[in-house]
Amino acid sequence: MLNFHFDAVAGLLFVLIALGLISHNSAVTISACVLLIMQQTALSTYLPWVSKYGLTIGIIILTIGVLSPLVAGTIKLPEIKTLFLDWKLMAAVVVGVIVAWLGGRGVGLMSSQPTIVTGLLVGTIIGVSVFRGVPVGPLIAAGILSLLVGKQ
Repeated sequence: MLNFHFDAVAGLLFVLIALGLISHNSAVTISACVLLIMQQTALSTYLPWVSKYGLTIGIIILTIGVLSPLVAGTIKLPEIKTLFLDWKLMAAVVVGVIVAWLGGRGVGLMSSQPTIVTGLLVGTIIGVSVFRGVPVGPLIAAGILSLLVGKQ
């Protein structure tokens, strides 16, 4: 039997579920629902594990999703000479390096100052709900923020 306890975290999860439904963003809705279920059931014992490894698992799944069209053959690999001659491909490489670097800084900042995570999540949810963004922004947002506040 579910012994529901309403606290600030459960309230935030309900708000995230509502925002996810309003913005038609299934990733936010499903994530918040799963975490609410985990919080309210015996699955809460696994929350420390999810907290510790969830980001790494999510990045692995995201990387698999990004690489799968290449492996499936729906996207062809450009020739190496084209990579260095096409300015768009070179710009993509440079931007990819910068974003990866910012993401690394973001992980460091989020680890050293976990209270910042709440603000980053609220900003990401607003970006998803209002501007039809995609909720992959907290790491990059934390990386950009780390440039402003310094990596701790």
